[in-house]
Amino acid sequence: MHAITLDQGIMLTIMSIIVGIDFWLESLYIFRPIIVCTLTGIILGDLQTGLLAGSLTELAFAGLTPAGGTQPPNPVLAGVMTVVIAYTTGVEPQAAIGLALPFSILMQYIILFYYSTFSLFMGKADAYAAAADTGAFWKLNLLMTAIVAVTYGIVVFLSAYVAQDAMQALVMAMPDWLKHGFEIAGGILPAVGFGMLLTVMLKMQYVPYLIIGFVAASFIQFANLLPVALLGTAIAIYEYYNAKQWKQAKVENNAQGSDNSEGI
Repeated sequence: MHAITLDQGIMLTIMSIIVGIDFWLESLYIFRPIIVCTLTGIILGDLQTGLLAGSLTELAFAGLTPAGGTQPPNPVLAGVMTVVIAYTTGVEPQAAIGLALPFSILMQYIILFYYSTFSLFMGKADAYAAAADTGAFWKLNLLMTAIVAVTYGIVVFLSAYVAQDAMQALVMAMPDWLKHGFEIAGGILPAVGFGMLLTVMLKMQYVPYLIIGFVAASFIQFANLLPVALLGTAIAIYEYYNAKQWKQAKVENNAQGSDNSEGI
């Protein structure tokens, strides 16, 4: 177990403000858990835990994407707190994912509250737009973004630094069977997230590739997953050029067909 210093708490706050703004604007996608966990691990001086937590949390949140006004559990808080809990309490990252979910859900509801509250300012935004008052329009948007950014900073500072002793006490008071249950739940979440992603992306024509990847990753012994990644890259390149040639051949066939019809 380790303690988070004030300097680390401040750096986590600044980092969460930056990635929180990115999540609000959805511009650079540095708010994804694999990035947030890695940055948190670097700040805490435990890059390995950050990478392990990032890979697991990213898979768990792979199928959870904001759509319109709906909000999934917040990936920023999930990423930060998974690493923080694993670092400060000594539990495995799998168990830390389950323990970090309440913080993620808390931020989810805060963002939903802001969505509802900020809708009250839409009248002013419409008026500024109608009057072509770009300065006032820009200030209004900046104000909303600043409120969200400050909220991220406050929540992360309170959760990661101020509440670390309470979190350690809570985890230490947990019986072993409950800790093991969190580890099992945390191990299942990545599979659930990937399954949710597949329900949207999977097509029957790509099922053979899914089976190839599953067999390669599960039954062939590798020192790491780099060979499986290279295999997937090779398949993707093959599919890209195969589809390109098929499209070109289709265009040529259509051109020949139109030439024949003109001759007739």
